[in-house]
Amino acid sequence: MKSALVADASGEGFDVVRIAAPDSIPQAAPRLARFLADGHHGTMEWLESNAGRREKPSALWPEAGAVVMLGLNYGPESDPLASLAASQRATISVYARNRDYHDLVKGKLKNIAGRLAAKSGSAVKVFVDTAPLMEKPLAEAAGIGWQGKHTNLVSREFGSWLFLGAILTEIALPLDAAEIDHCGSCRACLDICPTNAFPAPYRLDARRCISYLTIEHKGPIPHEFRDAIGNRIFGCDDCLAVCPWNKFARTTSEVKLAAREDLSAPPLSELARLDDKSFRAHFAGSPIKRIGRDRFLRNVLIAIGNSSAPELAAEAETHLSDPSPLVRGAAVWALSRLLSLESFAVLHAKHFSAETHRDVRDEWQAPAISGAA
Repeated sequence: MKSALVADASGEGFDVVRIAAPDSIPQAAPRLARFLADGHHGTMEWLESNAGRREKPSALWPEAGAVVMLGLNYGPESDPLASLAASQRATISVYARNRDYHDLVKGKLKNIAGRLAAKSGSAVKVFVDTAPLMEKPLAEAAGIGWQGKHTNLVSREFGSWLFLGAILTEIALPLDAAEIDHCGSCRACLDICPTNAFPAPYRLDARRCISYLTIEHKGPIPHEFRDAIGNRIFGCDDCLAVCPWNKFARTTSEVKLAAREDLSAPPLSELARLDDKSFRAHFAGSPIKRIGRDRFLRNVLIAIGNSSAPELAAEAETHLSDPSPLVRGAAVWALSRLLSLESFAVLHAKHFSAETHRDVRDEWQAPAISGAA
């Protein structure tokens, strides 16, 4: 049964399949409890609200007899950090340059699980990372890889580039041996983090993580992190890309995971012009669409403010009257970075008195308070 399952998963495009027991991650619950107690989850309240269900697979489904963990390689074909040097262009996380992996992986999992259920007579359930299942600890327990010091899964075959999915089944399949930690004394992922989001190895403070700030965080991005964000407008791959184990990773050549050319370092000027309709059309089928146009424009405008390109000021200025205060505030900050004191003061005189939102008014006043204007 297991060999047939592995062959079936390979036929669906998965690169690795391993089996773990439902009770194989006793360390997950106390680690999650510490993460939540420290407030490192930020505004991701769902992590706390369903913490009990995350402790072990049997908390989700008591009938589970085995956890089938599957990995799909999405390794990039070129350096994902190269675009960081192109300040007038955007850097988008590798995973978001393809189709939304939630849809891609879940569809394949359903195909495999359906055939497994038909052959075995067992009930099955499928999970991608939107469900309260601890995929990374389970992938470690199944032998796919280990959770590195950046808290992401690392594989000796695929480095830090694996999409994970899980199938729970009632039948007790033969188990695979757990993987051990191979990070050694390496600190590359910790040292490269632009915002010092790792208070210690194997611990992440999401509130300082650029991926969290540009994707999950709904309000204005705290001032202390804006410079460090650079031109990263959706996610951050620094800690993943610098991992030495990536040198063993095989890059994918399958069309289904090929990056969209228009999402590889697109010009910030073009992205800044997207209204809600064009945003939805441009990012149809992409995980970027999930954050909505306002948060996306917030990120683009932060990148414009970091561009050191005064010629992009015109793109920011068009958003001073945007319906969204989130966008207006980011536009003000970008202009405070790109314009001379005199030019910024002219815009302040034109717009400040009409602004009613507190966050945006604070952005207008911040340069004056700091002595920059």
